[in-house]
Amino acid sequence: MINAEYIERFIEAAHRVGQERLQLCSSGNLSWRVNKDLALVSGTGSWLPRIAKENVAICNISTGMRVDGPKPSMESVFHLGVLRQRKDMNVVLHFQSEFATIVSCMKNKPKSFNVVAEVPCYCGKEIAVIPYYRPGSKELADAVTHALTDHDCVLMSKHGQAVCGKDFDDAFQKAVFLELACRIIVRAGEGNYDILSDDEIRDLEVYILGKTQK
Repeated sequence: MINAEYIERFIEAAHRVGQERLQLCSSGNLSWRVNKDLALVSGTGSWLPRIAKENVAICNISTGMRVDGPKPSMESVFHLGVLRQRKDMNVVLHFQSEFATIVSCMKNKPKSFNVVAEVPCYCGKEIAVIPYYRPGSKELADAVTHALTDHDCVLMSKHGQAVCGKDFDDAFQKAVFLELACRIIVRAGEGNYDILSDDEIRDLEVYILGKTQK
């Protein structure tokens, strides 16, 4: 049903999650739209850094049902929900990198993550932040799906993070730069870091991203 080459590409990307130090053990999950109807999703309890083909599930995006392979991750509901809502995105990555997870547990979370230009350029001007919901719950799936409908990155309070991307590189880039921003925020300490102004972000949009200034 799915060409073996797609499975190998998915496995390679999953292993990269560990290489980028974006997760511990089975704390994250990954999905990839391979055609209009089907997505590959990491299996429940699988460790992305060492995932094998027997840990890769095939799911129907429209129905959310498993088509083949093992039981998909318990977070597959929001993965497939995002893929349904975001036709422009093909990859969803849920991860728990060190500093971004620290920020997700803070009582007073940052109002802005735009401490370096890469954040607004690649992650978006705003990082969505949602309250804590039990992992695997419908409430969490609904909240993440809603947040990633008009954002590319979401911080899940007391849990972790999720990003969506056009491809694996796009998703990894967003995850890595979100982690970088959170590392700066945590190490600088509250009130001891600066953020880009609205004018500086508009300047980036015009001269780096090539967007028309409004």
